[in-house]
Amino acid sequence: MHVEKSGLLLADRWTDYQLLDCGEGMKQERWGPYVLVRPDPQILWPRRTPPLGAPWENWDGFYHRSASGGGHWEFRRPLPEHWTIGYAPLHLTFKIRPTGFKHTGLFPEQAVNWEWFSRKIRAAARPVSVLNLFGYTGAATCAAAAAGASVCHVDAAEGMVRWCRENVGLSGLAAAPVRYIVDDCLKFVRRELKRGRRYDAIIMDPPTFGHGGSGEMWKLEDQLWELLVACRGLLADRPLFFLINAYTARLSPTVVGNLLSALMRDAGGRLGSGEVGLPVAADALTLPCGIYGRWEA
Repeated sequence: MHVEKSGLLLADRWTDYQLLDCGEGMKQERWGPYVLVRPDPQILWPRRTPPLGAPWENWDGFYHRSASGGGHWEFRRPLPEHWTIGYAPLHLTFKIRPTGFKHTGLFPEQAVNWEWFSRKIRAAARPVSVLNLFGYTGAATCAAAAAGASVCHVDAAEGMVRWCRENVGLSGLAAAPVRYIVDDCLKFVRRELKRGRRYDAIIMDPPTFGHGGSGEMWKLEDQLWELLVACRGLLADRPLFFLINAYTARLSPTVVGNLLSALMRDAGGRLGSGEVGLPVAADALTLPCGIYGRWEA
């Protein structure tokens, strides 16, 4: 297996999204026609503009954290409950909605991974089946389907799976072969093994903690390797890729790379790991937004 240290991958091909500025634990972003300010605990540096301590300007929505945890949105003008933005390079459209947990339903830095596996799927020149675990609102599902793959989208939250179905429709892919599954990911993978299912590629974004639809408890350190081994059993004889995304400080790119190396050591291929990030328009900084590990044939 050839191992590459890929470093930081920058999602810099957006037109409908822009990270305008960040500092002092906050980030200011343009989501289509609206500007939102949200907290990000890893932004430990001061802002360059406006000066340190000055109030944020020119925003439509501002998420305030509460001292007891959680928080709430403040809106300067009435905003629609949701709107859409597009990712032009892949002709995808996504629903954006400010949620009570500060999120908007999309992680724009993941565009670098969408483009990577879209190229892999198109270049395969054969039917490709993809399993997307912890699939959230389905941006990766949309990208894989748009590239020509059949996709099985799995998430324990019924609302997220409905949102995925909406995004698939918005992207003009309503007729694409997508299965929508509301289930605990580990339980689902075990059942797929018993059913003898196989997939050419697997995408996963495991959280640090989580709960399945029936109250199942997920803890990353205790169950990630178990899930990976089960997923290895689902891979077809000629697998195409295995992608792990993570947003938890409990994992590093090296750890994710080591996990994939141990999992796929008998499969040859190439392995890379690193960070994904976004350029900051106000200056030359980059905001690191998560980590990835990629195995590819």
